[in-house]
Amino acid sequence: MPVTTIDEVIAQLDDIIASAIASQSRLGLFAALYRQVTLEVKQGIAAGAFEDGPRMATLDVAFASRYLDALATWRAGGTTSQCWQLAFDDCQRTDLILIQHLLLGMNAHINLDLGVAAATVCPGAALAGLHADFDRINDILAALVDRVKQVLAEFSPLMHLLGAGGALGDRLEDAIVNFSMTAARDDAWRHAQLLAPFPAAVQAGVICVLDDKAVFLGRLVADPGRLVSLMLDAIHLQESTDIPAVIRALDAIVAT
Repeated sequence: MPVTTIDEVIAQLDDIIASAIASQSRLGLFAALYRQVTLEVKQGIAAGAFEDGPRMATLDVAFASRYLDALATWRAGGTTSQCWQLAFDDCQRTDLILIQHLLLGMNAHINLDLGVAAATVCPGAALAGLHADFDRINDILAALVDRVKQVLAEFSPLMHLLGAGGALGDRLEDAIVNFSMTAARDDAWRHAQLLAPFPAAVQAGVICVLDDKAVFLGRLVADPGRLVSLMLDAIHLQESTDIPAVIRALDAIVAT
């Protein structure tokens, strides 16, 4: 069902998480983390943290709808964006570590969906007025960083090895512990600026190019090369396989 409010987004995420816990599906990992982000944005709107709360609520719903629609399409056997196809398909891989599953969802949602959603909600010249609130999300989400790190450390005790893995290891670790991903969000803003001036027919071609870029990055996350993969294999050996427990822990980091 299409969503029209943040509460409806949260309700659908609740359903996805409950189903994932019941089936021990890794689909619930990103859904749980994303639900926490949605709660933080909802609370920020209620607290008056944004210049335009109703506009931010509209953006939140448009942003979430791209993920929810992509998941529904994938479950029905339909064709969705390449980067979401990769993320959902790889949820069935048991050789990936927790951080990789989270990154695959984050890659698709931030590197593709966020810019598209922003340009849709604020087309043309209206986009410039969104910039301050767009950046303000980073401040609100910063409170999540340490709690996400604590959850991952509990279930993935060797995750700290990523920081010792050179530049790629550092990027992997930094990306997951900073869900706001300042660099990625900056890219998303540039994507929105690229899309906003054009009608939907022109945007469609640009979105395909952005999808190509996101799926390339997603493939690097899932299969980063032999040397990094050896390190990931070592982390994997010590990681918890209790996926429902990880989902529940991720879904409890924001006080409600």
